[in-house]
Amino acid sequence: MTAAPISTAIDNLTAALKAKIIPNQEYFLQGSVLDNAVEVLLHRLRGLCDNVDTGPETFNDHEMCFSIRKAPPPEPPLFLRVRRALDYQDMPWQLRYIGQPELGDKSQPTVVRSSIDVATSSTVVDFLTELGCRLDFEYMIKGYMFRKGRMKVTVSKIFKMNQTGKLPESMDALSQSYLVELSVLAPSGQNAIAEDIRVFAEQLKPLVQLEKISYIRQH
Repeated sequence: MTAAPISTAIDNLTAALKAKIIPNQEYFLQGSVLDNAVEVLLHRLRGLCDNVDTGPETFNDHEMCFSIRKAPPPEPPLFLRVRRALDYQDMPWQLRYIGQPELGDKSQPTVVRSSIDVATSSTVVDFLTELGCRLDFEYMIKGYMFRKGRMKVTVSKIFKMNQTGKLPESMDALSQSYLVELSVLAPSGQNAIAEDIRVFAEQLKPLVQLEKISYIRQH
């Protein structure tokens, strides 16, 4: 029952991507900074990024990660993420598709993956559940977002959910560090962006080492 709607959506999406009318590639680097050093990093970012006068944007979000299989294994599942802003209840929810990261050769400065974002209503979770999607995990994420041209820098703290679907009254951090991500979302074929990201990442050393991180499990 779910195969036909998914196949149709993928076909329509494929046609849009071939026409290069939507940004569909994310170029990114990731790293982390300890809690006791995050203020120094934030100060550095305030000086380097565009929003110097107003300061960084803050966010406090709840993210749910779903998966659905288009075909039996070894075909990989399709991964979808749903994020909502906890501080702005009237804002649209965000549905995001992300593909498998492509590390490329060693000369490639960043990781590249397919990425498509869509604003949705709050019923998106019910819709995904009806399609047959499975909730794999969820978490809360809180932090700061900076802009440098078309680059986005986020410095965020991840908190665990003690009970599925219910926001905790008190939050427990997963680690004693902040996740730092530097990324650009652009149409396919703009590989020169990766070099811009590398140059900016160099300016954040030695406060944070942003790297190409592989999530492929080694057996």
